[in-house]
Amino acid sequence: MPANETAPPVKKKGRRARLIVLVLVLALFAGLGYGAYWSVDGVRASFPQTTGSLKVPGLTGTVEVKRDANGIPQLYADNDDDLFRAQGFVHAQDRFWEMDVRRHMTSGRLSEMFGSGQVETDAFLRTLGWRQVAQEEFDKKLSPETKKYLQAYADGVNAYLKGKSGKDLSVEHAALKLTDGYAPEQWSPVDSVAWLKAMAWDLRGNMQDEIDRALMSSKLSKAQIDELYPPYPFDRNKPVVEGGKIDGTKDAAKYVPQGQTGSAGGPGSNAGGSGSSGSGNAASSQNAGTAGLAGNATAQGATVGLRTQLSALADTLDKVPAILGPNGSGIGSNSWVVAGKYTTTGKPLLANDPHLSPQLPSVWYQMGLHCRTVSAQCQYDVAGYTFSGMPGVVIGHNADIAWGMTNLGADVTDLYLEQIKPEGYVYDNKVQPFGIREEVIKIAGGDSKKITVRTTNNGPLVSDRSEELGSVGTRAPVDTAAPDRGDGYAVALRWTALDPGKSMDAVFKLDRAKNFDEFRKAAADFEVPSQNLIYADTKGNIGYQAPGRIPVRNQGDGRMPAPGWDSKYAWKGGRDSNAGYIPQNELPWDYNPSRGYIVTANQAVVENGTGAGKYPHLLTTDWGYGARSQRINDLIEAKTKDGGKISTDDMRTMQMDNSSEIAALLTPMLSKIQVSDPGVRAAQKLLDGWNYTQESDSAAAAYFNAVWRNVLKLAFGDKMPKELRIEGSCMNVLGDATGPADDLAETVRECGTRDSDSAQPDGGDRWFEVVRRLVKDEKSQWWAAPRTLNQPATTSRDELFARAMTDARWELTAKLGKDQSTWSWGRLHQLHLKNQTIGTEGPGFMKWLLNRGPWNLGGGEATVNATGWNATSGYEVTWVPSMRMVVNLNDLDKSRWINLTGASGHAYSAHYTDQTQMWAKGELLDWPFGKEAVQQATVDTLTLEPGGS
Repeated sequence: MPANETAPPVKKKGRRARLIVLVLVLALFAGLGYGAYWSVDGVRASFPQTTGSLKVPGLTGTVEVKRDANGIPQLYADNDDDLFRAQGFVHAQDRFWEMDVRRHMTSGRLSEMFGSGQVETDAFLRTLGWRQVAQEEFDKKLSPETKKYLQAYADGVNAYLKGKSGKDLSVEHAALKLTDGYAPEQWSPVDSVAWLKAMAWDLRGNMQDEIDRALMSSKLSKAQIDELYPPYPFDRNKPVVEGGKIDGTKDAAKYVPQGQTGSAGGPGSNAGGSGSSGSGNAASSQNAGTAGLAGNATAQGATVGLRTQLSALADTLDKVPAILGPNGSGIGSNSWVVAGKYTTTGKPLLANDPHLSPQLPSVWYQMGLHCRTVSAQCQYDVAGYTFSGMPGVVIGHNADIAWGMTNLGADVTDLYLEQIKPEGYVYDNKVQPFGIREEVIKIAGGDSKKITVRTTNNGPLVSDRSEELGSVGTRAPVDTAAPDRGDGYAVALRWTALDPGKSMDAVFKLDRAKNFDEFRKAAADFEVPSQNLIYADTKGNIGYQAPGRIPVRNQGDGRMPAPGWDSKYAWKGGRDSNAGYIPQNELPWDYNPSRGYIVTANQAVVENGTGAGKYPHLLTTDWGYGARSQRINDLIEAKTKDGGKISTDDMRTMQMDNSSEIAALLTPMLSKIQVSDPGVRAAQKLLDGWNYTQESDSAAAAYFNAVWRNVLKLAFGDKMPKELRIEGSCMNVLGDATGPADDLAETVRECGTRDSDSAQPDGGDRWFEVVRRLVKDEKSQWWAAPRTLNQPATTSRDELFARAMTDARWELTAKLGKDQSTWSWGRLHQLHLKNQTIGTEGPGFMKWLLNRGPWNLGGGEATVNATGWNATSGYEVTWVPSMRMVVNLNDLDKSRWINLTGASGHAYSAHYTDQTQMWAKGELLDWPFGKEAVQQATVDTLTLEPGGS
């Protein structure tokens, strides 16, 4: 399939020069101009052996690797060590390039592979210190059993690597070896643990919102910012857990969820738009951080002083590789579980589809890990989705229980403005010494670079990694009551993932849990990232647990950066104390609720507050707004109404639901707009009778989404500060937007600076809620847009809608042609799968070699079939359901699953993208689990035997 030729231009000259060298090498290995020998020997040499037998040092018995027609392996062993040693070996067979790049990324060593263009990214990741934290976790926090499994896994990877390099590992490794003599080093257990830091980084909560709100203050008032971050609509969209209370006991307080019926006005839904909940109290809490700064400075001065720092930090964050999802676009996921009383099987059905960045290969790797006989020596019989480079199964089921995950979105990061002096940083009017460490970044083809990492009691100074920030302190316009501006400011990051924890222990405990109590005990160790965990078991029970290390703040709510020099804004407890976190037994959970189902799709987990049915702890004020979750709730209730039952295929159909909530709200209004242009009128008629579903072949969906994009641009995007507008989007700031025509000459050209993945307004369900609240006010200030050479100024909602409809018509004419009968949403909304390293920024030939696509997709932003796109940058798919699964707890062999790509990371393997077409059509593969079902599905068997050296 053709490669994506529309990727952003390369910004890093050093990296691009290196990639050009790699192109020449890869051309050789593709056989272009060098004969068929190189095509076969260079490309196929790295394909794994999948039949016969191989000797693997360290094994104590044989391990069978049974692969089905899609190359998905099921492993059978007689003890735990052999099982995880074999898992490492098989992961390396299919995905070692991905694993090798990932470990270099998590340790801040990409420059060793890709040259000087990655130094800035490496420096930032070294500052965060992921690798150091992972090492400390391994040394001090993880159980002996977990360490043993990690070592066995590493031994398996290294057994595969022995005697291999270059083309024996991958085409990409062949290129690196020939250009720089690169040779992979041995895998270590800490390489696996560090992967959890990358996972946590992309699921870190509201850090981007915290930055954006502070940056908005340069151009928008507090009231305007509040309008763009409205309270959660509890009156319309149900939380995960409806109702609850804190029961005091001798040992600890315990949050007890109260099972509710599925009706819409339950005790978890009575807040409405009152703003009385923790999430809804935006009006009073919006500027808590800024107010804290005002204790030592005027709020205006502190905010302005911080803005330049945050703008540079946002730019740095955009350059950090997002392994799981695009920065700022709202990583989400769907999961839900339905009790047996509402299913055709009589036992629970559980569905999950995490929404992550589209990658090639997919971030997930399907696998089964089976003990031939489950015993104390061999404890695992589990299958599901794994991460290449990490032992165990992350999401899936064993013989007794199934579980899924979605991002809880808890606020686990805070940014602190620090007052710094040459000898340290100020804390409660005293100067404290920095924590200092030196880091050396090795650069392929160049000299090494040394950096100094400084930390405060709040965390590392992330602002040290931007050259622009060196002189910011001298520019900070604060009053004389504030810390001395001449001594400067810096920005520190406090983040739960920078404290060592036990999340790796949780993976193995989940894999062998047999009931809800064991599931909850496993969740207690799943400290970072904080996820919604749903549960079902073969006995018919369903449940939910919110795990995670979630901070308790002394003051402030984490919505805005806080003053680091004031201890009142610190988290409670020290870094080695649990006193600063919500106790595990007080985190929300649910078990067999009377409504008969549980839905988690990034909506509010609970309603905060102090009244009946309210939750007393603050988890976050930046939930998703519930568009997807409520649609799933509605679909379940509609299907089970009047005694209806839900089947496995019904669950799959729900996963592919393309209904648009914002289209249902706006289309009736758009259809009534009076327009004079016949071309626009013709486009408007596409909306007549449309059912608001965004199918790939729908012309109405194409036109509506173009209108929506232009509404967002006119009403909000053009009013954003340049730091939030997409890079390269320039606009004329007029001297008098409503004056005579000759005033158009008095303009200033202002261009956006934000990366396309995190620019605003991105069009997600927060913007659904913003517009829902504003459309009733036809004269809101947001509907005002200045005139341009081609369009008149607007002062009302309908005028702005009419202008957006006109702009959308001519945008689609340019993109899809004048003939509306040829328009379709899928032609706009395309998925391109890109190799996440040298296939992402390389020249066109390299993209052709490693990338695949496009696929025309349905779905969209905040639909259940969540094929996300950022409205500021266009319609290309930026995040997807990275996998889909439906687990049948009545008969596990009748469960279904699919991956975004395939099992293999080798570009010309038959299993590189063999699942993608089925995924795009919403199809699922059979998921065999029992011995007989696996044997029937097996097409290749490889036996790993003890031996070798």
